[in-house]
Amino acid sequence: MNEPVYLDYAATTPVDPRVAESMCQCLTRDGTFANPASRSHVYGWKAEEKVEQARRYVADLIACDTREVVWTSGATESNNLALKGVFEAVGFSGHLITSVIEHKSIVDPAKWLEAKGVDVTWLTPSAEGVITADQVRDALKESTVLVSVMHVNNETGVINSIPDIATVCRDNDVLLHVDVAQSAGKISIESTYLQADLMSLSAHKFYGPKGVGALYVRHALQQGRVLPQVHGGGHERGLRSGTLATHQLVGMGEAAKWAKSEQVEEAEKIALYRDELWQGVSDLPCVSRNSGSAQVMSGHLNVCFGSVDGETLLLSLREMAISSGSACTSASMEASYVLKAMGLSDNDAHSSVRISLGRFTSHDDVIRTIAHIRQVVTRLQAA
Repeated sequence: MNEPVYLDYAATTPVDPRVAESMCQCLTRDGTFANPASRSHVYGWKAEEKVEQARRYVADLIACDTREVVWTSGATESNNLALKGVFEAVGFSGHLITSVIEHKSIVDPAKWLEAKGVDVTWLTPSAEGVITADQVRDALKESTVLVSVMHVNNETGVINSIPDIATVCRDNDVLLHVDVAQSAGKISIESTYLQADLMSLSAHKFYGPKGVGALYVRHALQQGRVLPQVHGGGHERGLRSGTLATHQLVGMGEAAKWAKSEQVEEAEKIALYRDELWQGVSDLPCVSRNSGSAQVMSGHLNVCFGSVDGETLLLSLREMAISSGSACTSASMEASYVLKAMGLSDNDAHSSVRISLGRFTSHDDVIRTIAHIRQVVTRLQAA
């Protein structure tokens, strides 16, 4: 039996072979294995040089100064550092604006802040899954400290207009944090375009290794407006302590380098495959796309097979590796909180699947997937 077609790129991407090769060179005694903070010998100097080169590649991806890139273990830690770090600096007071469809690594820290006394406004998306600048403007208070809205939703792929939201924030002297885990390396996230004050990235979403990420922190905020959440050495200009994992950071840097040079051409190819896949299944009875006419990332396709039980559908689609929603909640059999917030019923949310394509998806994969979905859905609907 053939291996299932991997169509869960929104959950994680395979490490690009070019990235893996660069990482391997930093793992053994003959490579750049040393502690980058060891500045008393040549091994440490070489490791530090590799780390700073990687930082330059990530900075190039988002068009910022290298000093604004803070290494973390991934977007979850970056999100926690952004939200908790900002509000600890103001004594856990003031007002936070976020949305009910953020990733759990925003939702849970926001609830934690709420329990500590921070006033939180939870924005609800449109039926197409969009959070607008008008909603942010209407929610602003004199006490608003931070707005945190994701660039691209991890379940639907819907793209929010962050530049418009950023304009509202700047006009009202409010900080803006953006989770760009789903968009980094795939569409433009340049700091000059998004105009965010903080941005969270994760390497494993753009063909780098798991366990490493970064938080973009605008230089002006590094003077006590974001407080560290991990202490023990004062690394990363005091914002995040811990021995830097050279091979992980090199991998993220290499992934960022290739993403920057190839993202436009790659996005066009993936979008064509995604659209062909949708056209191949859209005529099935009771099938709808959960993003409506909203602008969506090239690799995302969230589909509701309204007349079919979702759990049965996932178990039956054995030739595809897909998910029912966010990987962080895949162990739960509850309906997607994102789709429910968009107005879908429990039944329709349960009958929805997320199909996400990526760099290594082939045209043969698309053809095979269309045939498999049609066969399985037709059989289940007839049962």
